[in-house]
Amino acid sequence: MNIVVVESPAKAKTINKYLGPGYEVLASFGHVRDLPAKDGSVDPNDGFRMLWEVDAKAAKRLADIARALKGADKLILATDPDREGEAISWHVLEVLKEKHALKGHKIERVVFNAITKQAVTEAMKHPREIDGALVDAYLARRALDYLVGFTLSPVLWRKLPGARSAGRVQSVALRLVADRELEIERFVAREYWSLAATLATPRNETFEARLVGADGKKIQRLDIGSGAEAEAFKQALEQARFTVAAVEAKPARRNPPPPFTTSTMQQEASRKLGFSPAHTMRLAQRLYEGIDIGGETVGLITYMRTDGIDMAEEAIGAIRHMIGSDYGKQYVPDAPRKYQNKSKNAQEAHEAVRPTDPNRSPRDVASSVDKDQSRLYELIWNRAVASQMQSAELERTTVDVTAKVNGREIELRATGQVVKFDGFLTLYQEGHDEDSEDEEARRLPAMSAGEPLAKQAISSTQHFTEPPPRYSEAALVKRMEELGIGRPSTYAAILQVLKDRGYVRIDKKRLYPEDKGRVVVAFLESFFARYVEYDFTASLEEQLDRISNNEIDWKQVLQEFWVDFIGAVTEIKDLRVTQVLDALNDLLAPHIFPPRADGAEARKCPSCETGRLSLKLGKFGAFIGCSNYPDCRFTRQMSIVPGGDGTEGGTKVLGKDPKTGLDVTLRSGRFGPYVQLGEAVEKQKPKRAGLPKGTELASVDLDFALALLSLPREVGLHPESGEPIRAGVGRFGPYVQHEKTYANLEAGDEVLTIGLNRAVTLIEEKKLKPSRGRRFGADPGRVLGDHPVKGGTIVVKNGRYGPYVSHEGINATLPGDKTPETITLDEAVGLIDARAESGGGSRARRKAPARKAPAKPAAGAAPKKVPAKKTSKKPVAGIKKPAAKKLAG
Repeated sequence: MNIVVVESPAKAKTINKYLGPGYEVLASFGHVRDLPAKDGSVDPNDGFRMLWEVDAKAAKRLADIARALKGADKLILATDPDREGEAISWHVLEVLKEKHALKGHKIERVVFNAITKQAVTEAMKHPREIDGALVDAYLARRALDYLVGFTLSPVLWRKLPGARSAGRVQSVALRLVADRELEIERFVAREYWSLAATLATPRNETFEARLVGADGKKIQRLDIGSGAEAEAFKQALEQARFTVAAVEAKPARRNPPPPFTTSTMQQEASRKLGFSPAHTMRLAQRLYEGIDIGGETVGLITYMRTDGIDMAEEAIGAIRHMIGSDYGKQYVPDAPRKYQNKSKNAQEAHEAVRPTDPNRSPRDVASSVDKDQSRLYELIWNRAVASQMQSAELERTTVDVTAKVNGREIELRATGQVVKFDGFLTLYQEGHDEDSEDEEARRLPAMSAGEPLAKQAISSTQHFTEPPPRYSEAALVKRMEELGIGRPSTYAAILQVLKDRGYVRIDKKRLYPEDKGRVVVAFLESFFARYVEYDFTASLEEQLDRISNNEIDWKQVLQEFWVDFIGAVTEIKDLRVTQVLDALNDLLAPHIFPPRADGAEARKCPSCETGRLSLKLGKFGAFIGCSNYPDCRFTRQMSIVPGGDGTEGGTKVLGKDPKTGLDVTLRSGRFGPYVQLGEAVEKQKPKRAGLPKGTELASVDLDFALALLSLPREVGLHPESGEPIRAGVGRFGPYVQHEKTYANLEAGDEVLTIGLNRAVTLIEEKKLKPSRGRRFGADPGRVLGDHPVKGGTIVVKNGRYGPYVSHEGINATLPGDKTPETITLDEAVGLIDARAESGGGSRARRKAPARKAPAKPAAGAAPKKVPAKKTSKKPVAGIKKPAAKKLAG
């Protein structure tokens, strides 16, 4: 018997079918041990000795593997073909050695890039040993992340109350988002004008030509900077005679993009399908592990964590044959296409992401997968097939037009493009992060030099330069890859960590840095500048890659990093909080102290007018306060209301209430933006309403503000009780209320527009939920599916002590390498079953047995003395505050 170890139970089930009798495939459920979340798990003073702790849930699975080995001849470690997969195999092997479970067993490591019968059986024929260099690279990364997190985060907590923690790569990604926001805030728009003429050929075919020169000088995009200049050109063109000066047609070719890497797959899925990187990786994991098609479980795509862009020879051959038969021989290039990665730190040990069988078209698998899986498979299939198709052949035409008026000569130009042969464009066209008008895509009518043109219309258009756009998730992934920051498998996790910590938020698919995130970045840039530099982080990534190539010793890299890093941390420990705030005030000034409309000094207190505004740190994070505190208690949020005058806490007048005639204003308060009706009169507070979470400040107008101020509103009468149902915004967000029942509004529900039917449904659903032991607004969870054996729904939730899966009273905490977004149904089933077998996880099972009533003493018997219970005020030895749980890599 041969024992095979893989990560997931879904993969184990599929591979067991492929290998048949003589093999038993067991799942490790990801990593089996990790560094304990406490100081001392990595000791720089002892050669970076690392203390590992076996996960409680993994202990049983490791015991199962050790038990299975008793009657086996060979242990085959078949975890994923990357650094993390190598590390999991190494961890499993090390634990089994500690258990003395290996007694003469032959140890083999096999890797396969796709879960198909051919790939798995072929891999079994070519075993190798565990790659020590890959394991060393893993150890170096894990130690670095631990040392940065457990050394830097406590400094953050002391110097920046309200800050969560800092990570080695996440902090640099956060800086990218914050720096882009700073660019936007510092941006000054510039006016410019463009002019275009709509012209007609002698055959009455129209086209548009744009102004590009005048009087022998070229006119660039920003050269016409005022309406007066534009009007002068327009008047001249109205009177001009137009002639075709030259027509030039050039052939052009457009080559197909390479097949997907991890990051390009995430980028395209975001652009074209609207998927977040985390969702894309979940779908890809499922497609890789296998889908039941026609009674056979088969992996549909190759391994999805890769930065290689080439494909196996047999895959290329199969794709070229399929293209010839399905699209025609003219779509097959003379020779197979070879791609070379140009990005930094590219490791091309793995293939690109591709379908395992190109003959399995998206239409063939659509009925076997869910909608999102089908859409992602189609994207991967189209990209891989298109990468081996013939180039598109184009013809780009440029027409120069001369306009003569009063002895002047004005130049205009029109450009167009014709697709002569579509090639790969018949199947795939790469997306772009920003929408832009492609003038070259226009088709121009036939013209020849010297032909007169008739003027139909002259237009002048005012424009303003725009700031750089905020990053989308796809654009941020692309930028990180360009800079060489992080690795393909980490991008989705990095973005998730930034969102979970409240450092960034996503609105309309754009990343906005939250105030707490900007404060953290400013702190790191002020006192740990080197460690958030893009070049430094990229060079460290290169060193880690050199470790995996066995070019440099991993402990040497750690030692060089640690000496400088601990020195920087030691220096900052002695800084006073006032020194930290002074530095942050200067660095964040464009954001927190924008110029005031009245020309007054930006940091002058608008309340007492003698104090100076400064960044303050409170229990709930940073805010702006007056230096004259406690005499002056003026405070406001860090962010100024857009369009406000920079005074009164950031005030913007939206208009007047038609009923009262009072001003309706948008303001920034210490606890967030809000709208207000009128001003305080004789210590009576005016009516206020907080903005619902996620509301764009720039979109708040008078009608919206008045609607918020009118809350709570009556939605209607309950059909059974006849009592009113009201909707409002409370401490925990938007809600609907009927008698004593309150129900939070879910995604898609609007407090201002929710109807009676929806409100009744939410109220009744809330009544059916058990309330005992539940906090208000507890996470209802996400349904993963039904238990395949026992039936009943399995749900993943975020609980007080972290994420967990639940099934009919059995709760199982997620392992450290899984999140509510990445956990699959098969993995959840394994966790639930393991928890049930151990007899834990259920609230009902954890209830203490009922106490028996004490027996009554016999008649005449002396009452039994019960010794007094001793108490002690001494702390229990060994118990520490769980502050370390706040850390995250």
